[in-house]
Amino acid sequence: MARTIKVDCLTRVEGAGALTIRFDGDSVRDVKLRIFEPPRFFEGLLRGRAREEAPDITARICGICPVAYQMSTCHAIEDGAGVRVEGRLRTLRRLLYCGEWISSHCLHMFMLHAPDFLGYPDAISMAQEHAELVRRGLRMKQVGNAILSTVGGREIHPVNVKIGGFYRAPAPAELKALLPELVWARDAALETVSDFARLDFPEFERDYEFVALRHPQEYPFCEGRIVSSKGLDIDVHDYENVFREEQVPHSTALHSVIRERGAYVCGPLARINLNFDRLRPVAREAAELAGFTVPCRNPFKSILARAVEVLQAIDEAIAIIESWAPPAQAAVEVPHSAATGYGCTEAPRGILYHRFAVDGDGLIQDATIVPPTSQNQKSIEIDLYDISERLARMPHEAAVLLAEQTVRNYDPCISCSTHFLKLEIER
Repeated sequence: MARTIKVDCLTRVEGAGALTIRFDGDSVRDVKLRIFEPPRFFEGLLRGRAREEAPDITARICGICPVAYQMSTCHAIEDGAGVRVEGRLRTLRRLLYCGEWISSHCLHMFMLHAPDFLGYPDAISMAQEHAELVRRGLRMKQVGNAILSTVGGREIHPVNVKIGGFYRAPAPAELKALLPELVWARDAALETVSDFARLDFPEFERDYEFVALRHPQEYPFCEGRIVSSKGLDIDVHDYENVFREEQVPHSTALHSVIRERGAYVCGPLARINLNFDRLRPVAREAAELAGFTVPCRNPFKSILARAVEVLQAIDEAIAIIESWAPPAQAAVEVPHSAATGYGCTEAPRGILYHRFAVDGDGLIQDATIVPPTSQNQKSIEIDLYDISERLARMPHEAAVLLAEQTVRNYDPCISCSTHFLKLEIER
């Protein structure tokens, strides 16, 4: 019997989209994740603007991960000018990124994803029986927000980031004031890894090509080569020679693919699979005790990968603050030059690539931005395709939940609600 699962609107996501799955009997015929949000024109808005404005403009692309856009922007423009930000300024950038990962991951894990596994439509109803879990998540998120505010100037769309570094470096006392809550949060993160390891994960695996940055010594934030689980190993400058954005008829959002190979996955699961040996000892040991082993090809376990990354970020933030001494200056000079620069950093949801062409007067001539959600969209469709035969045999409500979880595994910039899929089954 012909059957269609139709989602008219994906709400509470950063963007607008819909989902249609068509069946012939139990066999899936077609899957389309349709993104219909009007273009936002950020790349066009950047043209002709001074390069110094770029970090504040690109931060507005996302209210959940603005630091990622600021860091990729700064790295790209600095790369074109032949400048590398090193030493304490580089460390301060990593601390700011720690704050963003903690805040973003905790929002997703506790407010958006955990209710799926525990059988609730949203975090508010979940809090009726799991109040301690929700309180822990909110307090952990606030720890990340405090780092963003102290280092970045405010919690959302930080204003202290500039090309070459920062407008102002925080004093040791300002950062040390964060330590008591960070120490509490590290214990809370350890408990969270243990708790989430006991969730009932649906059985599902695919032969993904995972893509992430890899640094010689560190778990990746801002630097490294782009590597994959299937042998890719390139410099950031070669990104567009290997990756390609495609327009698909059913979506205003571009799909990113690896040339000649197709879909890939970036984000927490990709990072941990490719950088497990780069985790800090406390995070690596917690993952091992929780039974989280690599390679892990079950996307439903992305919530556990995020929990490990929160512990990683908290522990690194503590180490940075405990040894912090202010730099001699808050930023290094970045000379004007006509050049094209490239940057790629690890946003909470995956690699975020920027390319900027700047003229000799410091005006932006061209900009290319490839966010992680667009890079994951094709894999989301494939996941839905592969799980659709299971959906076809399930009762309506169970099919709704599993479809929601399948999309939400990728945390596709969902803003503030868990129940973002409305499924209609036409018989």
